[in-house]
Parts: sequence; C-alpha cells; structure tokens
Amino acid sequence: MAGVYDKNAEQYAQGRPRYPKEWFSMLASLTPEHKVAWDAGTGSGQAALSVAEHYDQVIATDVSAAQLEHAAKHPKVQYIHTPISTSEDELISKLGGDNSIDLIISATAVHWFDLPLFYSVVNRVLKKPHGIIAVLTWDGMRDLKNSMKLLREAMLPYSDPRLYHTLQGYRKLPFPFESVGYGSEGSPLELEMEIETTFDDFVKSLKTLAAIIKAKEQGVELISDGILEEMKREWGDIIGRRKLYYTACMLVGKPKSD
Repeated sequence: MAGVYDKNAEQYAQGRPRYPKEWFSMLASLTPEHKVAWDAGTGSGQAALSVAEHYDQVIATDVSAAQLEHAAKHPKVQYIHTPISTSEDELISKLGGDNSIDLIISATAVHWFDLPLFYSVVNRVLKKPHGIIAVLTWDGMRDLKNSMKLLREAMLPYSDPRLYHTLQGYRKLPFPFESVGYGSEGSPLELEMEIETTFDDFVKSLKTLAAIIKAKEQGVELISDGILEEMKREWGDIIGRRKLYYTACMLVGKPKSD
C-alpha cells in the first residue's frame, strides 16, 4: 500500500472523502473508557481526527511515511510510521502494550493488511472484555451510475487483488470477532455516506484510487475524455457543490470470550 500512495500523498490527503462524524460518535459510545484509540492504516489522518473528538489519545499508524507527512496535525493524535518490516512485538510496544486500547478503527485500509498478523495484534492490544474493533469502507456510489460503471470496468486490469474485499463490500472479509450489533463476519452493516463536493473536487477524489494511480504510472489515463464527458452529463447543470451518496459498510466487534 505504501508504494501505491507514496508519490500521491498530497493529492490523497486533499481528495479522499470523509466519513460522517456521527459514525465515530456511535463507535465511541460502545467503549466504556475513552483513553486510547488506534487508527490502523491512517493514511493522511482523516479518521484519526474524528476519533480524537472522543478519546484522550489517538495513535495513528501507517506503512507510508509520505502519507504521514501530509497528515493533519492534532494535539491528541500521535502519528507513527510502521513499515512492513515492523514485527508484532514492536508494533504492540508502540501501541502501549497488551490490553491497552479502547477502540481500534481501520477506515478503508484493512483489506491491505496481513490479516492474520493484524488480528493477532488486535486481540492482544484491545482491552478485555469491552474493547472494540471497527473496520469500514466505501465501495460504490448511488449517483453517476453509468460513468462509474464505465470507470470501474476500465479499472479492473489495474486493480490490486487485495481490493477484492472492498469491491465485495467486506462480505467476504474474515472478521473473527464477536458481533456487537453493527455487522458480523459475512454480513456487514450497510450504510450510506453523503458528501457535498464540486465536480472538480470529485474528479480529484477519483484520482486517489489505487487502480487509477497504478494505470497513470504506466502511462494510461483511466478517466478518459469519454468517461469524463459522461460524468459531466450525469452531474447535470448544477453549479458549485452538490450532494453525492456513496454506499459504505462497517463491521464492528469485540474479542471473543474464551
């Protein structure tokens, strides 16, 4: 993941859609303590900033040093570079040790992880029995259906196999945790995410997608003139900002009791 986004870290920080703050409020309501949260795969820190509204400290980690350089600073957020070579014990030490985390969140990132390693760390660092892990992603759009269908088809040859889980809306994602009522393994909670954006900013957000970045590095522009014209047609005559609706999903759980 680091290699995909390193060269485009500034664009990623500016262009990625934000998850609703209400979702983070809901997740915070599930933990009895609000001392430490971990944002795993923080990227440029969008989720970490929202989590920081509810926890005393947020540890935000990522394998990409370039991404972290463009992350928004916050007094409660500690950004830590965790290269792929970081061992399980090293990572746990950076996070504060076993049984130290109230909430773990991974927003549009867990599908990139070594899942057995990540889940092993999760089970060690989450507080027992009330620590919470939440993974979420957005996987499509309700609007601009034709142009988005054309773009998705163009992206397929350049899509990393690890994106399979997000394209499937996390329905096939292993999630070995006890459900707390917000989705469970094989049955994620389906959500809708509303954003307001301009046409230009929307196109910028598309250019942060991994497949589009990969294609561009190979000299291929996936957002072709034809697709761009179809986007404009579906966008309509709206000047300035308009609402768009993304489809999203969430899995939330706690460590299984022995």
